[in-house]
Amino acid sequence: MEISYHGHSIVKIQTNGKTILIDPFINGNGQTDLKVAEEAPDIILLTHGHNDHVGDTVELAKKKDALVIAPNELANWISWQGVKTHPMHIGGAKEFDFGKVKFTQAFHGSSYVTDTNEIIYMGMPAGILLFVEGLTIYHAGDTALFGDMKLIGERHPIDIAFLPIGDNFTMGPEDAACAVSFLKPKIVVPIHYNTFPPIKQDPQVFADLVQISEVQILKAGEKVNCF
Repeated sequence: MEISYHGHSIVKIQTNGKTILIDPFINGNGQTDLKVAEEAPDIILLTHGHNDHVGDTVELAKKKDALVIAPNELANWISWQGVKTHPMHIGGAKEFDFGKVKFTQAFHGSSYVTDTNEIIYMGMPAGILLFVEGLTIYHAGDTALFGDMKLIGERHPIDIAFLPIGDNFTMGPEDAACAVSFLKPKIVVPIHYNTFPPIKQDPQVFADLVQISEVQILKAGEKVNCF
C-alpha cells in the first residue's frame, strides 16, 4: 500500500490494486503535482461540498466509472452529474471491496458554488475514517477543533491522521496540535495550508507543538512513511 499527499487536502491511497483519491481538487490548485489527464481513480472519497474539495471529481469519476463515496446530499448531487455514487452519513460505516469507510463529524460548512454564482447546499461536512490493510487512516476534512475527537481516537486507534492547519477556515496550528493530543495518531500529516493567502502557514510551527505523534511534513507527491 502507498499513501501520498498531493497538496491542499488531496490524499491518494493505492491498495489492493485500486486507487483511492480523497478530495481531488486538482485544476486551480497551485500546490498539487497531479494532472487530471493523468489520474484515473477507482474510488473517490469526498469530505464535503466546497469547490476546493469536490474539485475535479465528476471528470475523474467518468474516466473509468469510479465510485464516489460522499455525505448523502453531496452524493446525490454528484449522481445527477452522471456519476456512480454511494451516499453515506455521519456515524455510518460500510464495508467495500477495498476496505471500510466511516464518516465522522466535522465542524465546517458544505456548499458548492456554480459558474453562475448559485450556492448549492450540500448537507453536513464530514471527516473520513478509512480502514485498509490493517491500518486506520483519518482524514479530518475541513474542521474546527472539537472535543469528540477524543472519542474518535478512543473508538478507532488511528495510525495516520491528515489534519488541516491553515487557520482562517479551519483549525490553525495550535488547535490542530490540540487535536493530535485528542486523537493520538501514530503519524500526523498537516494539510490544507499555503494554497491561498488566507491559509498561509509554516507547518514546522505545527510540528514543534506536537508532543505525542510523529509529524511528517510532506511536499506534493511525497509518500507517508508507514512504519
